[in-house]
Amino acid sequence: MECQDALVSFLSWTLIIGGAAYLLRQRYTRTPYGRYAPTTVRCCCSARLGWFLQEVPAFLLPLLLLLLTDEPGTTGDGTGRALLLCTFMLHYFHRSFIYALLTRGRPIPLNIVIFATIFCSLNGFLQGHHLLHCVQFEDSWLTEARLAAGLLLFVVGMIINIHSDHILRGLRRPGETVYRIPHGGMFEFVSGANFFGEIVEWCGYAVATWSLPTFAFAFFTVCSIGPRAYHHHRDYQQKLEDYPRSRKALIPFIL
Repeated sequence: MECQDALVSFLSWTLIIGGAAYLLRQRYTRTPYGRYAPTTVRCCCSARLGWFLQEVPAFLLPLLLLLLTDEPGTTGDGTGRALLLCTFMLHYFHRSFIYALLTRGRPIPLNIVIFATIFCSLNGFLQGHHLLHCVQFEDSWLTEARLAAGLLLFVVGMIINIHSDHILRGLRRPGETVYRIPHGGMFEFVSGANFFGEIVEWCGYAVATWSLPTFAFAFFTVCSIGPRAYHHHRDYQQKLEDYPRSRKALIPFIL
C-alpha cells in the first residue's frame, strides 16, 4: 500500500483541532460516562462490552495493516516500524481484552461507545498506516537516544496506568458503584493517576516516533483525559471530606 500523505495529514490535524475543541468543551461540561453518566439514559452498554467494542478497533486495524504489509521487518527500518506499532497495539490489546474484562464500572451510554469506536478506528488506521507505509527510519535509528527515552516513557506510563486501574478496581466489591479514596502508587500524588500514566505513555510514543500523527494523538489524549482528571479531583474534594488536600489533579506537585 502506498502512503496516503494527504489522508495522514488530514487525520492528524483533525485530531489536533478536535482535541483543542474537546478541551474547550470540557471547561463547561463533563463527558457523560462513568460517575458523570445521567441516570435516565436508556440506551447503554455494560461497562465490559462498551470498553471492548470501543477499544478493540485500535488493536485490530493496525494488526490487519501489519499482516497485509509487504515489509518483511528484517531491516533496521522495518524493525523500527514494527516495534513502534507493537507498542501502540500493546496498549489497546490490554484495554480491549484485559481491562475491559476486569472493569467494574457503570454502564456506558451508547452514543459515547459509538463516538469512541469511531475515534479508535480512525486513530488505529492513522497510526498503523503512517508507521508501516509512510515513515522512513535509518538503520542506525534503533540506537538513538530519543527512541530509548520514548520507549522508556511509554513503558513507565503503561505500568502506572495499569497499576492505577488495579487500585481503583480494588476499591469496589462486585456490583458496587460507590467511590472511595484511592491510595498507593501515583495516587499518593495525583487524583488522576490512571490518566497521568496514559498521558505519559502517549507522550513517550510521540517522542520515540517524532512525527505529526503521533504528536496529534498525544495532544488529543492530553486534551481529552486531562480535564477529566481535574473533574475527578474536584469531585473527590467535594464529596469526600477527608480527601487528601496535598494531592494535585494530574501533574504531581504542579497541577
